[in-house]
Amino acid sequence: MLLGLPAHLAPQAMARSLARAQHALAAVLLASVAVLLVAIQVATPSLLLWPAFVALLPVGGLLVAVARTHALLAVVAYLAVGGACLYWYAVTLFSQVSAVDASDAFTLSLPKIALVMVGGAGPLRRHGLVWSAAGFLVGELATLAATVQTGQAARVDVTTLLAFGLVAVVTVHGDLVRDRVRRRQPTLHRAARDEQADRVRHDLELQAAALVHDTVLGDLAAVASSEPGPLRPALVEAVTRDLESLVGHEWAEGAGVASASATPGRGGDVPGTEPAVSLLDAPVAAARASGLDVRLTGDAPGLALLPPATAAALSGAVGQCLVNVARHSGADQAEIVVYGDAEGVTVMVVDDGVGFDPRAPRPGRLGLDGSVVGRVERVGGTAQVFSAPGSGTSVVLTVPVPAEAGAGTPSTGAPTSGGARSTPREPSP
Repeated sequence: MLLGLPAHLAPQAMARSLARAQHALAAVLLASVAVLLVAIQVATPSLLLWPAFVALLPVGGLLVAVARTHALLAVVAYLAVGGACLYWYAVTLFSQVSAVDASDAFTLSLPKIALVMVGGAGPLRRHGLVWSAAGFLVGELATLAATVQTGQAARVDVTTLLAFGLVAVVTVHGDLVRDRVRRRQPTLHRAARDEQADRVRHDLELQAAALVHDTVLGDLAAVASSEPGPLRPALVEAVTRDLESLVGHEWAEGAGVASASATPGRGGDVPGTEPAVSLLDAPVAAARASGLDVRLTGDAPGLALLPPATAAALSGAVGQCLVNVARHSGADQAEIVVYGDAEGVTVMVVDDGVGFDPRAPRPGRLGLDGSVVGRVERVGGTAQVFSAPGSGTSVVLTVPVPAEAGAGTPSTGAPTSGGARSTPREPSP
C-alpha cells in the first residue's frame, strides 16, 4: 500500500515502519529473556546464570544503535556480536540448566528470534528480508556450535523458523500489494482529475446561472415594466452592456463584472450623495438609473486590493441586492455601508421595505441564493441576511483581502464618509 504517500516515498516509509516493528519485537524478546533468567536464578540460587545475563547486554545496546541509525555498520555489528553473545548464552544454559538439552529450547528461541528481527539497512523491505535471513542463519549457527561443544542435541528450531517465515510473508505481501497499487495509480490520478474538472464545471455553471439571472432576467423584467414606445436610452445601454458580457468570456474568469465596476465612478455627480467607491459604481449607478435612491457611506482601503474574481463577486452581489430592493421591498431608497481593513471588506445593503422571512423556502429563486450568497461564498466570503416581515432587510457581505495584497495597508474599521453607520437588523421574534 501507499498510504496516501507519493509513489517514490512509499517504499522507504513502509520499509522503515516494518523495521521499527521488528526492532520493538526484538526489544521485547530480549527483555523477556532477561526476566526469564532472573526468574530461574531466583528459583534455583545454586545455578550460575550471570554470564548468560551479561551476554544479553551488548545485544540490547546494538539493537538500540540499529533502531536509531539504520546504518550498515550497526546492522553488521548487531549480527556479529549477537551471534557471539548467543553462543555464550547457549553454552551457559546448556551447562547450567538441565531442562535446556537441545538447540530448539524455548529459552534459546527467544534471542534467536531477536536476531531475525534485525530490520536491516536499505530503503526497501526486501533488503530487510535479506538481513532477517542472515539473522536466522547466524542464530542457528551459534546454537549449533554451542550444542557441538556441550554435547547436546541439535534440532531444527521450528519457532525461529516460523518467525522468519512470518517476516518473509509480510515483506512479500507488502511488495505485491504495493506493485498492484502502483499499477492502479494512473486510474486514481485520472479519477482525481475528473473530480477536479467536475468541480470547475459546477462552479462555471453556478456563475453562468447567476450571470443569466443578473442580465437576461433583469433586462426582461425592465423591458416588461417600461412604458409603451421606444426604450429609454439608459435601458438600451444597459441591455447592450449585458449582451456584451454574455457574448464575451471574461465572466468565466471572474473578471466580467469587475471590469465594469472598476471604472471611476459617477456616483459623486449625483447631488446630495457622497462620492462612491469605484468598485460599487456600476451597481449603484444601475440602481439609481432604475429610480432607486441609493445612499453610499463609508470607505475601506481593502476594496482597491481585492483580486478581480473577488471584486466581481462583491460588485455583482451588491448589484443584485439593490435589484431585490427595487423589485421586492417596496422601498424607494437603500443605504450601502462600506467598512473594513487590509484583511477583509464588509458591505451592508440596508432597506426599510416590507422584509421577509429568510428561513422560509424559496424554490426556484436565484436572486438571493445564487446571485448573492452563492456568488460571495465562491470567492471565500460570507453573506448574512437579517430580515423579518415588516422590518426591512439588511444583507451583510464580507470578502477577504489577500494577505500579500493587504500588507502595509492602514486599518479603518469604521465608515469615514458622511452618514451614520447602519447596523444589521435582527429578525424580530
